[in-house]
Amino acid sequence: MTEAGTEAREQHGGPLAGVRVVELAGIGPGPFAAMLLADLGADVVRVDRPGGAGLAINPEYDITNRNKRSVIVDLKAADGAERVLRLVERADVLIEGYRPGVAERLGVGPADCHARNARLVYGRMTGWGQEGPLSQRAGHDIAYIALTGTLGMIGKPDEPPTVPANLVGDYAGGSLYLVVGILAALHHARDTGAGQVVDAAIVDGASHLSAMIHGMLAAGGWQDRRGANLLDGGCPFYGTYETADGQYMAVGALEQQFYDEFVELLGLSEVAPARKDLTRWGELREAVTARFKQHTRDEWTARFEGSDACVAPVLSLREAPAHPHLAARGTFVDHGGITQPAPAPRFSGTPTTVRSGPARPGADTADVARDWAVPTGNEPPTKGS
Repeated sequence: MTEAGTEAREQHGGPLAGVRVVELAGIGPGPFAAMLLADLGADVVRVDRPGGAGLAINPEYDITNRNKRSVIVDLKAADGAERVLRLVERADVLIEGYRPGVAERLGVGPADCHARNARLVYGRMTGWGQEGPLSQRAGHDIAYIALTGTLGMIGKPDEPPTVPANLVGDYAGGSLYLVVGILAALHHARDTGAGQVVDAAIVDGASHLSAMIHGMLAAGGWQDRRGANLLDGGCPFYGTYETADGQYMAVGALEQQFYDEFVELLGLSEVAPARKDLTRWGELREAVTARFKQHTRDEWTARFEGSDACVAPVLSLREAPAHPHLAARGTFVDHGGITQPAPAPRFSGTPTTVRSGPARPGADTADVARDWAVPTGNEPPTKGS
């Protein structure tokens, strides 16, 4: 590692300290991927456009921009592309989430960037991918997971599919796969000196997430419909149940030993044999439903406390940080008056932390210019320097 990289590691910590990332501002999975890299210690410089392009909330609450720094560049201005390419010359990674061809038209596509920095990992985040009949079509998480069969798996059989926020498509199938690809390509670049393009499409990632399900489908162990399988709510001992106070408990007592403890604590040992008889699953579900409605969520939580019945209360977003287990682990942290998830995963030798709050657009121009040894943007550009 270079001396500058060593100094960055000492300053920021985290396993990616010393890695420099340029993020071309967007919304959704691109910023989240860049946040994850920043959480891991990378020096992420977000290139914001004049007027902003983030979430429709006050930028001080956009947690996906934490641990980053921001500069403002108008890529449509005469010197816009050159200013970004100056950063690219000193970067390890670039992340962009434009429609295919836009970065090229702006002068910051892969060829432009690799001409300045052959080692650069160029990360592209889209819903449909860089090619294919739908590549130029607009879309959002819900459409991507709909097309992959993922959305169709979720929900009750007699109701429309349940929308899982934008977690499955944007963040699981998109951001996380982009980060995996970037880290793999970064490893390759350090071994060989050759950068490359990482094409992360949400349709690809969301499809990949269902690999196990496709195997079960091929083996005849999964029915291609909602609410009819072991892990999709069709099983009476893997699902959610309403309690007396209108709250819910989650049950995941799949294995025999966990199931035995579950029915014993629930007080339904007499219907326990129904587990192995699919024709009695309806009877079992009705019994479990009626039993859970006899007590409140807190009462059931207390009853299952310390057991291996695989039962947990369904908490809200505001309730979750106060749960004793999550509080003990520090799964959530408070920073700048905002309660937020802590960086994950955890590292024994290079611990991570929330170092700074959401980057304000353009607030770090002078610092980035100094640390990356690039012009602030006020000087006349000298191409290729």
